Amino acid sequence: MILHGYWRSGAAYRVRIALALKRLAYDQVNHDLRTGAQAHADYAALNPQRLVPTLVAGATVLTQSSAILEWLEETHPRPALLPADADARAIVRAMVAIIGADTHPLHNLRVVQALGDLGADAVAVQQWTARWIGAGFAALEPMIARHGRGFAFGDTPTLADCFLVPALYSAERFAVDLTPYPALVAAGESARALPAVASAHPGRQPDADPA
Repeated sequence: MILHGYWRSGAAYRVRIALALKRLAYDQVNHDLRTGAQAHADYAALNPQRLVPTLVAGATVLTQSSAILEWLEETHPRPALLPADADARAIVRAMVAIIGADTHPLHNLRVVQALGDLGADAVAVQQWTARWIGAGFAALEPMIARHGRGFAFGDTPTLADCFLVPALYSAERFAVDLTPYPALVAAGESARALPAVASAHPGRQPDADPA
């Protein structure tokens, strides 16, 4: 498998976590989003949306992190990243959607660049980002407090943790106050402590900026 990504992409980070948890080998091809490398014709032929990640597995080309993670779960079901119970799976997927659909899209690089084009300065961008991360985390906190037993849901990592860990990374980058979300932070720290999850950290990727 080949993962096309970018070291600081939250969506690519999710896929790296899942691949590591499932102990799946892959190669990386990285595209610096800051320079517009994802718009080059060769990559656009793989992913017409010109976004990362893209996962290539033989003749299969997959885009969108949620779809990639569901495909990994179906094609490589052990260890499972979704609970066996249908109700529990729905709750995990709801956690995923809060981050993947309602939180991250409002502060990803494209949006931050668009805010700058509209005249927002660094302070305004930080306030915008904190607003939407905070809204997502406020929704997740009671869910994790209710359903988490060490991780975001239950006592083993799930797809919810694959989304939560990158969300925490973004929150820290943008100096979001995390004190209102103790259950969420504790779950994130439990996941981060796993060697597989630690290996997926942006700073440990081959294209990462020097520390």
